[in-house]
Amino acid sequence: MPGILGKKLGMTSIFDEKGKVVPCTVIEAGPCTVLQIRTKDKDGYAAVQLGFGTRREKNISKPQLGHFAKLGVRPTRFIREFKSFADGTLKSGDMVTVELFAVGDKVTVIGTSKGKGFQGVMRRHGFGGVGGTTHGQSDRLRAPGSIGSSSYPSRVFKGMRMAGRMGNARVTYKNLKVVKVIPESNVLVIKGAVPGAKQGLLEILKQG
Repeated sequence: MPGILGKKLGMTSIFDEKGKVVPCTVIEAGPCTVLQIRTKDKDGYAAVQLGFGTRREKNISKPQLGHFAKLGVRPTRFIREFKSFADGTLKSGDMVTVELFAVGDKVTVIGTSKGKGFQGVMRRHGFGGVGGTTHGQSDRLRAPGSIGSSSYPSRVFKGMRMAGRMGNARVTYKNLKVVKVIPESNVLVIKGAVPGAKQGLLEILKQG
C-alpha cells in the first residue's frame, strides 16, 4: 500500500456532523523525500523508499552518508519502504506530502507502543491474583500461581503467560478513518487512537 511517514503530535477531539464528540489523533505527516525507487528487475520487488525528518551529518555513519550522497538527497532521520505506489510517477528527490490522503480515506497506522518496563502478570495479562489475605497469605496476592507440574512434564510450556517486559512492540491499527487533512501545516487528523507516545514515528498506509 502507498503511504507516508509521520510523527504523533498528540490527541484532540472534534464534533462530527451529528454533534457527537469524536476523539482524534493529530499526526505530522511528511513531507517525505523519495530516496530510492526499487524495481523488480534490479531489486526483485517494486517499492518506494521514503525518508522523513532531518539529521546532522556528524551523527550518520559513513555508509549511510554514501547512500544519501549517491542519491543526491539530504540525510533523513527515518527511512522506510512502501509498496504499490503508482509506477513511474516518482523519482529520487521528489516529495510525498499529506495531500496523498483525503477526508474519508481508510488508513493503517503502524507504530511502536509505549514501553512499560518489566511488569507482573496482573498488569501484563490481567490475572486476578492468588487467593485473599486470609490463612497467612500476606505476600502472595499478585503472584501468578502454579506454572506447571513438577513431575510431568518437568518444564514450563512455551508461551506460558508470566511476568516480563510489557510494551515497546510494533503495533498495527487498521481501518482508521481520516477526518481532516491540513496540507499547509502537513497535518493529518485520524479518528481514534494510534500506537506510541508523542513524537513517536508512525507509518501511515493508505488502504484500498
